[in-house]
Amino acid sequence: MITVKQAKELITINTVKLVPVIRPIALAYNHILAANVFAICDIPAFKQSSMDGYAIKFTDRKEPLELVGEMAAGTSKNIEIKNGQASRIFTGAPLPTGTDTVVMQEKIAIQNGKLIINDENLKPGLNARNKGSEIETGDLAMQSGNYLTPAAVGFLAGIGITEVSVYPMPSVSIILTGKELLKPGKPLGFGQVYESNSYSLNAAIMQLGITNIEIFEADDDLAILTNVLKTALEKSDVVLLTGGVSVGDYDFVLEASRLCGIEKIFHKVKQKPGKPLFFGKLDKKLIFGLPGNPSSVLSCFYNYVLPALSSLAGKINPIKEIDAELTNDYKKPSGLTHFLKGNHHQGKVTPLGAQESFRLSSFAQANCLIILNEEEELFEKGDSVKLLLLPE
Repeated sequence: MITVKQAKELITINTVKLVPVIRPIALAYNHILAANVFAICDIPAFKQSSMDGYAIKFTDRKEPLELVGEMAAGTSKNIEIKNGQASRIFTGAPLPTGTDTVVMQEKIAIQNGKLIINDENLKPGLNARNKGSEIETGDLAMQSGNYLTPAAVGFLAGIGITEVSVYPMPSVSIILTGKELLKPGKPLGFGQVYESNSYSLNAAIMQLGITNIEIFEADDDLAILTNVLKTALEKSDVVLLTGGVSVGDYDFVLEASRLCGIEKIFHKVKQKPGKPLFFGKLDKKLIFGLPGNPSSVLSCFYNYVLPALSSLAGKINPIKEIDAELTNDYKKPSGLTHFLKGNHHQGKVTPLGAQESFRLSSFAQANCLIILNEEEELFEKGDSVKLLLLPE
């Protein structure tokens, strides 16, 4: 067996970002830019009013001004303002030729048909956006590696960008193994259990913004599992198998992987839960053999699979590791790193009950995994421990 640290390092060095693709800007949210984006024009493309008011030449501010026409946002016609004149103007509209300043409408009065300005704080260029004040032609708009938030998508659309190069989200296949599994909604027969791993994994993967997910079922049969695994490898960048990863008479994941040409990187990690974890690759495709118990599946997913999925998409691992203070004593045997389901609040963490690997009830209430180091046995109240904060 290898250590948790070694397992994570091996996954990291064997994970390569996916080949960038071109995406319409409307579909680029939640992706990472794979190339710099440069402005294709000045924004704004003209001197523009930032509010409703009156466009004037600043040097005319002390004189009654003749009102000439108006400029609305979207107008295609310009007007020329001469000395002693002003124009009504609205937010987003181009400033008429001959003007340089906008007086807000609350700072004027109309007397005998003339515009009187009552703004002692008026300055040249006030309330007017210069051409290119947002960005100029050829300027760097966003760098490769930037995360495309809703605001970033809007910004790029607002400067005329229609498509960008991004790292795609990986496609994922989930293969469920086991004769005992039954879909929820049907009455349980003798020896059967409700299948939950596909539901938890599908939800956890979708939480990353990944939607290309396929779910397969495979009986405890080597030939069947091998064929299903071949199909999944053809369809997906990442394949997750649940169950069948140990060394029992009905555990065929290792042999099926060998038959599919998958290179084994490691099998078994010094951890609890999830000791039988398998990791391999085929070219650039990643294969994870997860233990079948529900808590083991999620514990391995958050520790190993989620960081790999993020890396494939060019993203930073969203799982944060922090320190917190234990609220009670905890004892474990040495030799394995333990991941406990816990509740973290204001710098303190409490291990929850129902820590067994087949139980999800405590995982459903947990907001973190407590990391108890391999060789240590006794952890006392007040000790500082490492946590993995689970995504919300």
